[in-house]
Amino acid sequence: MDDAGGFAVALKLDSTVKRGEAAMQNVLNGISMLEVQDGILSSMGEIVNRMAELKSLYHDVMKSNDDREAYNVEFRDLQVQLYEKSFIKFNGVSLFARYTEDGTTESLFDGTSRQDNTLNLYASPEGETGVIVSLNRSSVLSALTINASSSDLASSTYSSANQGLNTSGTLITDGSDTIIRLANASTDGVGQNSVISLGAMSVGVLSKALQNLATLRAENGASMSQLRYAHDNLSRSKTNLAAGAGRIRDVDIAAETTRLSKYNILVQASAAMVAQANAVSETTLILIR
Repeated sequence: MDDAGGFAVALKLDSTVKRGEAAMQNVLNGISMLEVQDGILSSMGEIVNRMAELKSLYHDVMKSNDDREAYNVEFRDLQVQLYEKSFIKFNGVSLFARYTEDGTTESLFDGTSRQDNTLNLYASPEGETGVIVSLNRSSVLSALTINASSSDLASSTYSSANQGLNTSGTLITDGSDTIIRLANASTDGVGQNSVISLGAMSVGVLSKALQNLATLRAENGASMSQLRYAHDNLSRSKTNLAAGAGRIRDVDIAAETTRLSKYNILVQASAAMVAQANAVSETTLILIR
């Protein structure tokens, strides 16, 4: 009743603060999601490193065919492990994408924005009209799918892979493109779905796959930095908006404390003056007696 207009403004500021707090929680959840994603990408990088090590051991002149087949067994199993890691979820949300947002078109690593799959995180109290941070559902299967026939070992879509390979996972020398993937659902696959043999690829393919994973981790880190900046901005906005609402609605403690001190001094001074006046009267009565 004392300040109806100010009260209305304070209500709006309070609402903005509440929405900002919710956005801060969303941002923190987004950071947690990216941290989990980065950990999985790091683990995938270690697996690809092990694959490259197996490739080097495979060419040891002191190894027998049985030794090489033992390396092949581990190499095939690692491909299945990479595939399984690509389907890990965070609270039911997929961390990695095989398809774009339409759910039918395969995503392509290092392709155009239309070939990506992203999540929009609203990092301001204004929701979809405010700051939006796009989080990549990394196209890790495409990053592990390499066209060995291209000069730059460009990535390809997952379903187009293992062309130019026979049922045993070795190369067909008929001049066709050799698109191979380092992730597969099972070691029991045949034809296009067969796991790849160590002899079917070069170290360059493995190095390119490792480079692709490093790029995905760099994109992950960039998104994480954006979210941290967004969280800092939301925290500052919350403080300032809460202070603005307080100036409208809350008592000015400093001013009221000063006023209380002032009136306490005045009361004490008045009491002292009355006491002094009473003392003069007592002195006068003594003289009269």
